[in-house]
Amino acid sequence: MLDMIKQQDVKTTMAELGRQAKSAAQVLATASSQAKNKALMLAAENLWQSRDEILSANTKDIENAKANGISPAFLDRLKLDEDRIKAIMDGLNAVAELKDPVGDVIARWERPNGLNISRVRTPLGVIGVIFESRPNVTADAGALCLKSGNAVILRGGSDSYHSSRAIHASLVAGLEAAGLPAESIQIVPTTDRAAVGEMLTGLNNCVDVIVPRGGRSLVERVQSDARVPVFAHLEGLCHVYVDKSADLQMAMDIVINAKMRRTGICGAAETLLIDKAAAKTHLQPILEALRTTKCEIRGDDEVVALFPDVNTAIEADWTTEYLEAIISAKLVDGIEGAVAHIQKYSSSHTECVIADDDAVAEKFFNEIDSAILLHNASTQFADGGEFGMGAEIGIATGKMHARGPVGVEQLTSFKYLVRGNGQTRP
Repeated sequence: MLDMIKQQDVKTTMAELGRQAKSAAQVLATASSQAKNKALMLAAENLWQSRDEILSANTKDIENAKANGISPAFLDRLKLDEDRIKAIMDGLNAVAELKDPVGDVIARWERPNGLNISRVRTPLGVIGVIFESRPNVTADAGALCLKSGNAVILRGGSDSYHSSRAIHASLVAGLEAAGLPAESIQIVPTTDRAAVGEMLTGLNNCVDVIVPRGGRSLVERVQSDARVPVFAHLEGLCHVYVDKSADLQMAMDIVINAKMRRTGICGAAETLLIDKAAAKTHLQPILEALRTTKCEIRGDDEVVALFPDVNTAIEADWTTEYLEAIISAKLVDGIEGAVAHIQKYSSSHTECVIADDDAVAEKFFNEIDSAILLHNASTQFADGGEFGMGAEIGIATGKMHARGPVGVEQLTSFKYLVRGNGQTRP
């Protein structure tokens, strides 16, 4: 009986969040750029002023996570310090400085009968964001949704509960100071998983799209159960291909950065492919450089034969997003072999080619259909902030509506405005 009452309480709470978000979305759809920017800048200011409270809240989450045996990769995602809080603050200000997409005229044309037609950006409405251990998503998602004129309902993971709520308080302070509805950015006030199920129903048609940001199990559940559209990727199984034409020092620098800068992000490289024609010149220096960073290497039989001091890869390694200091390595037959391997195993997130031969890079770009492709640059640039978007709400790997980093433009739809002077259709 108690469980039934608790379930009913969650259902009631979530329905109210949905109604409030829909009401706020109607206000945001016509809110001025000045009001939205003011809210973001004041939120950033409040965030920095509240950093001690945020760090204290984060300490609680870290202690709980350690007690629950959370992996080092997830602890890294969860941890906040002053530098990361400053980065969150900078992200809020960066979003404020972006061009407001709402009302932007994408295209305009005139028909022979004199009708003038415009395609204009409009907000999506209410966005539900379900995320796990990264508390910075609270600010990133809230800021991007606000800037694009959308209300948002945030459901963070239990691991980041205290941190996310502390960050959310600064967002609300900014909204209220700018005269915008506090309900424009809401956070689910419970860790009960039933709240996720309620969000996936669409909250009585109040939620227009769901964005899951987390591990494979979360995303699979959302994609399976959601009754509203979903922007999602299952995992970041990112590849780096080193061609025989690659500059060796550049290749070493990029591979080390792509794998080891931050191992727990979705843009971290998980598989290294090296041209067989470069095995004698590039393989050993690159693998030795990885080993000096304490990265575990799992190689195919050909790699093990040439560099015995690595573990032997099994089939599962080619489909594993490690999110830690482990990389699988394989020798391939040039660009054709690299393309074939990536086409077979890729999660369509991010891939990199390191080559001085432009023809190789063009073939890589033309024949691989992942959301983000890089030539001579680290996969760790797979990030909305690095793309000049201020921040991102996630990386979408589907092919409908949004793909790659989801920023303010991707959080809009459009409508057609047709202007006439008395035309009737014959």
